[in-house]
Amino acid sequence: MLTIEELNRLDQDEFVKLLGEIFEHSPWIAKKAEKLRPFPTVDALHQQMVEIVQNATKDEKLELIRAHPNLGEKMEMSADSNKEQQGAGLKNLTEEEYQSFLSLNKAYTEKFAFPFIFAVKGKTKHDIHQAMKERINHSISEEYEAALAEIYKIAKFRLNSKMLPETVEPSI
Repeated sequence: MLTIEELNRLDQDEFVKLLGEIFEHSPWIAKKAEKLRPFPTVDALHQQMVEIVQNATKDEKLELIRAHPNLGEKMEMSADSNKEQQGAGLKNLTEEEYQSFLSLNKAYTEKFAFPFIFAVKGKTKHDIHQAMKERINHSISEEYEAALAEIYKIAKFRLNSKMLPETVEPSI
């Protein structure tokens, strides 16, 4: 784990290597963020990365959304996604739960043409399943925005897991 000051001092390759998977399979975001250093805080870095995505083309955003794995499915995924899904209990589904997730994922993907995205940290498989059942009723534009909002939360969790907590000097 690094401080923000240490992160700001990394060379370009080290910076991108460390933060390239903050946004799933999308190191282009870290590459753009690297050019905007120094960052005063981890929150400022996260906000800058979010703004990079917000200013991206619709195709780039869709590529980012589609880079995420389906929740609860048995498939290859990044180490971060694997750990996050394990923590939410999605790697220990009963056969009935697994089939329900498969069915919901299929219906969701058919409707929206991208995977269901949910920041699973601190959530249970039941929370995630319920969110899937509710969000499948969204419009495409609502769900596109919901997916991006969840991606920003995931990125924040991942960024925080790599950085030392910031301390605030007491004022005198």
